[in-house]
Amino acid sequence: MLALAAALLGAGCRREPEPLLGTLEWDRITLPAPASERIVAMDVHEGDQVRAGTRLLRLEPDRTRAQLQGLQAQSAQREQSLRELVNGPRREQVAQAQAQLAAAQAQARDASAYYARLQPLGKQQLVAAADVDRARAAAGDAQAQVRAAEQALLELRNGTRAEELAQGESSLRAAQAEAAVQAVNLDKLDIVAPRDGRVDSLPYKLGDQAPVGAALAILLVGDSPYARIYVPATARARVAIGQTLPVSVAGSREVFQGRVRMIRSEPMFTPYYALSGSDAERLTYLAEVQLPASANRLPVGVPVQVRLADAPRE
Repeated sequence: MLALAAALLGAGCRREPEPLLGTLEWDRITLPAPASERIVAMDVHEGDQVRAGTRLLRLEPDRTRAQLQGLQAQSAQREQSLRELVNGPRREQVAQAQAQLAAAQAQARDASAYYARLQPLGKQQLVAAADVDRARAAAGDAQAQVRAAEQALLELRNGTRAEELAQGESSLRAAQAEAAVQAVNLDKLDIVAPRDGRVDSLPYKLGDQAPVGAALAILLVGDSPYARIYVPATARARVAIGQTLPVSVAGSREVFQGRVRMIRSEPMFTPYYALSGSDAERLTYLAEVQLPASANRLPVGVPVQVRLADAPRE
């Protein structure tokens, strides 16, 4: 009798461990809207299984395509401008500069000759001093025009400067980069699946115009779901990454053996430094337990329970 009573008393002192509660989840991929354009085609429905690269929906491409064409035309224009710099001046431009130099030299000779004739007359006071000054200024201006024409001809003969070529090349590369970015933006208007998965949600419908960054499609990916559970601070030391735990799913009689793949190092809800004494038991750590492939048909969001193997003693 004494042994039986001791056994019953010992069983009463053993506390049944409370299960770790949570929900069943899948890894999710959210596909945002790259531009605020109207949805013109939807190729899948919620719940469809899709392969990587499958188009899910399409946004109206007209405006983005027109912008791309404008950038491509600008790139072509800068390419021709660079080619013009590389080729240098045409023979006709050099001939024109030579003719302008000859005309400036003729005007300078005429102005100098007129000033030479007028200068002695001014000394004899046969003409006004103002006329002599104007003739001298005209001769000097004509000589300046000759020097300017000479430098213009020399510039054409020396060809394009290396700095101008570098500027032209940089301008062309910038235009090509802008066109390439816009081409990528145009391709992104076809919303495709980045991985194999299942379409979980399509928040917008055909004809809708979602804002930039809004979720156009949400995919569930991976080989199997995982249990997202909340580990109290009192049990945190008994849960480690890689540990195998039994997982019970609401509505299923099977108990799945899952592996802990993640547990947060920071508690949720209330920071630890704000708690003291027994309040520390309210701390909760988020953890994820990966289920085997046999659980891949279970629905998302159903409650799960995970029990730790060893129970604490009082």
